[in-house]
Amino acid sequence: MNANRSSRMLGVAALSLSLAAAGCGRAGGSPAATDPSASASGEPPTATVEPSASATRPVASPVPSPATSSTTEPAKAEPPPASIAVEGGDPVVGQLGTFTWENGGSGAPWLDGSPIRAGSGERFAMSLADPLEIAEWSVNRVMPGNRDGIGAMAMDDGFGWPLLFDAPPSGAWSVQVKIRFANDRGDALYYWMIDVD
Repeated sequence: MNANRSSRMLGVAALSLSLAAAGCGRAGGSPAATDPSASASGEPPTATVEPSASATRPVASPVPSPATSSTTEPAKAEPPPASIAVEGGDPVVGQLGTFTWENGGSGAPWLDGSPIRAGSGERFAMSLADPLEIAEWSVNRVMPGNRDGIGAMAMDDGFGWPLLFDAPPSGAWSVQVKIRFANDRGDALYYWMIDVD
């Protein structure tokens, strides 16, 4: 081997070692690796620096997750259904008329109401599909077909639960129950057509 070739190979080896040392000392670098195919072909080895795994790993940026609550239910668009029943009878859901509820509402004329039969002197009990508190209530009646409620006759009124009232006199009556819900949730009118024997 001649002296020039020996000194060139020593220089390449020294360069490789210095590159390897520099790669180890750099932040985020890994030790230098030599290309084995280059040394097999007789060419001087070349140093390569591979990026560390931390340099290629994506960094997660904090993203706030939306607040969810399993106990929060979406607001309903209208008051809950109301039913009345006489003792021993099946409850009948009333027709919902004019109401204000949360941030909305709807208007309607006096309705005839859902049909229900009762005997003279029987007592009605009202219930709501959702157990909401009520502040006050009143019950009125008109002859069927009276769409403006003029001449409505008061039957009963009260505060809170229970909501109980006696059947009107014999005949067919359109009965309106007005509820004002507690906690400023709104108010609603419910209607039944009560046919009293």
